[in-house]
Amino acid sequence: MTAFLGELIGTALLIILGDGVVANVVLQKTKGNNGGWIVIAFGWSMAVFVGVFCSAAASGAHLNPAVTIALAAIGKFEWALVPTYIAAQLLGAFLGAIIVWLAYRQHFDATENAADKLAVFSTGPAIRNTISNLITEVIGTFVLVFAVLKMVDPASSLGTLNALPVALVVLGIGLSLGGATGYAINPARDLGPRIAHAILPLKNKGTSDWSYSWIPVIGPIIGGLIAAFLFQAIG
Repeated sequence: MTAFLGELIGTALLIILGDGVVANVVLQKTKGNNGGWIVIAFGWSMAVFVGVFCSAAASGAHLNPAVTIALAAIGKFEWALVPTYIAAQLLGAFLGAIIVWLAYRQHFDATENAADKLAVFSTGPAIRNTISNLITEVIGTFVLVFAVLKMVDPASSLGTLNALPVALVVLGIGLSLGGATGYAINPARDLGPRIAHAILPLKNKGTSDWSYSWIPVIGPIIGGLIAAFLFQAIG
């Protein structure tokens, strides 16, 4: 139960601050409106820092099904615990998205563009191309998982301070690779809030874009597995 709550709370904090910065930038009449991509990238990196730092002691701070599956695939995590961790991550992401909606409810009402509302909750491609979008998510998550595995290696680990370098990796991914798909790099981060978008009473919210939704789920899992097996191969 401690690990479940750690993953749930950590992922909820990740989404509250991560989706929160997107809401601040894209929704109308906020003080951060039109703050730009750099604000979003920095906000998401701080979201990762807070989520990881607050949950590391309780659960190891996976906060990402791609990380959990990758660790299990190379024997660094028990497969029996994978469903529990993923359930906690999805629930935490879903709850975090609802909290963002509560915080910005008036601004959702003031925003007419349905795509901007969806962007608060989930990612979408700048140019829609299934293969290219999938490859981008694979690459971004490969960088994330490979870097995380290196950082938590006992030879270089900083303990709970690993939260900071992980946050910096996410900042780098956002600035360098995020422009094509919005860098989900985390199935729970995208799917949980997308479900929230689908059920919340948002005015003129439009579609939840389910036709795209599998890419930020499958792409990160593939990228995480490639990173894990390469890490294992080179030691």
